[in-house]
Amino acid sequence: MNFSDIFSKIRKAQPLPEEAPTHWIKCDSCHSLMYYKEVEACFNVCPKCGYHMRLKASERIKLICDEGSFVEFDADLKPVDPLNFVDKKSYKKRIAESKEKTGRTSSVISGEGKCNGEDIQLVVFDFSFMGGSLASVEGEKITRAIKRAIDKRQALVIISASGGARMQESTFSLMQMSKTSAALKLLDEARIPYISILTDPTMGGVSASLAWLGDIIIAEPGALIGFAGQRVIKQTIGADLPEGFQRAEFLLEHGLIDAIVPRNEHKKYISDMIKILSNDANEHKKIPLQKEAKEAEISDEKPFELKLKSKG
Repeated sequence: MNFSDIFSKIRKAQPLPEEAPTHWIKCDSCHSLMYYKEVEACFNVCPKCGYHMRLKASERIKLICDEGSFVEFDADLKPVDPLNFVDKKSYKKRIAESKEKTGRTSSVISGEGKCNGEDIQLVVFDFSFMGGSLASVEGEKITRAIKRAIDKRQALVIISASGGARMQESTFSLMQMSKTSAALKLLDEARIPYISILTDPTMGGVSASLAWLGDIIIAEPGALIGFAGQRVIKQTIGADLPEGFQRAEFLLEHGLIDAIVPRNEHKKYISDMIKILSNDANEHKKIPLQKEAKEAEISDEKPFELKLKSKG
């Protein structure tokens, strides 16, 4: 045995290129190569061209909420497997893998915090957990957040990043679309502001329900937003789709969203809109009160009497 054989046995196995850690990030838009800390400092926005990369749910909370103000609710809710669903893997296995990947049991983080001093109920989808899919636990968390917003009269902010309803729960996941929409109707009747933020991607059942029901609907630049995928639509209608179809800029041009807001402006935009919408709601509440007071004042006056003079 020679020395090369001895060293070959004790030499550590080298990681594959795709497994090796990297400190460099390549922009998908301008293809610039940047140090990861430079990109993270901009909340995953390319400092060269402004391209918005996907952002972790925990980082979104830091972006929106004042430091140390966010308190998470319902973190203990866990999904079950009501249908014993199995495709290439069992549903239980997929949940376990997503939990190991993200440290969470759900694709939604919900809680309350402050945004530039304004109290808010915040719901954030985590695309890293099974593509941010909407299922029973996610629907329950969102509904509870809406109830807290009504009870505490706090604005609701939902940041969507989802591929749609979770197929592993079948009809149970589709029911969450109507469940959350019904809850948002109660929020609207209570005249509580709801701001919906659409990020890349917002698709399927999420876009067909809660994402489009906001008083204010904004999107990040370049976000993919729609219901069915482009290939499905093209195959169905048998025609080419317009350039930029289902992107935020296309939707804004056609009046489907209110604004495109860069990520670094989200916090100020949200707090400003909450102040405006809250003032409008308060003014609306004053009008019936003023009307009731006026009616009460009239009722207190002496009734009008018509007296006729007789001739002679």
